Amino acid sequence: MWSFVERDKKESILRAASKAFSRFGLKKASVDDIARDAGVAKGTVYLACESKEDLFYQVVHRELRAWMGECGHTLDPRIPADQLMESLTVASIAFLESRPLLRDLFLGTYHALMPRWRDRLDELRNLGRANIVELLKLGIKQGRFREDIEVEHVAELLQDLHLGTYLFRAHQLQEDPESALKRLRAGLDLVLNGLRTSRARPS
Repeated sequence: MWSFVERDKKESILRAASKAFSRFGLKKASVDDIARDAGVAKGTVYLACESKEDLFYQVVHRELRAWMGECGHTLDPRIPADQLMESLTVASIAFLESRPLLRDLFLGTYHALMPRWRDRLDELRNLGRANIVELLKLGIKQGRFREDIEVEHVAELLQDLHLGTYLFRAHQLQEDPESALKRLRAGLDLVLNGLRTSRARPS
């Protein structure tokens, strides 16, 4: 069990590893450089993880939790869920823009680099849909979304929409965000019209 000081060191290691992996990638990032940046001995790094791959997994998991927390702040139950959907999507895309490790997790980049970790990486990608699942459940509770929808499958579809928008429209989001958001709203509207109950559909 990590003591308070040790937990503080581990946090320093994770921060240093996040910078190194984001800048150099999994293969080129050096444990020696991570240890030096964290201000600890190389052996201390290996007290915090079993391998460089395990350290990488911990870093991505940490960033995923931060992303879920930040995006989760948009889920205000007082606001109709179909309106919240746009806010969540925009927040998700903005966060991915600043977190390349998380972006590449969702795009499946690491599956080829870490084949033995495929199942655990899939678990992280699935965990990344938790906010969408909660939003769909909120919409059902509010009477905005149909009760018969397959929540997990719809969440996966919406996650793909987020990723597709980022992957194919990233440059447009930077250069012409208004146009990109207009296209995103059109796609969301198509999906939402399939989710909404008849009384929740716009007149």
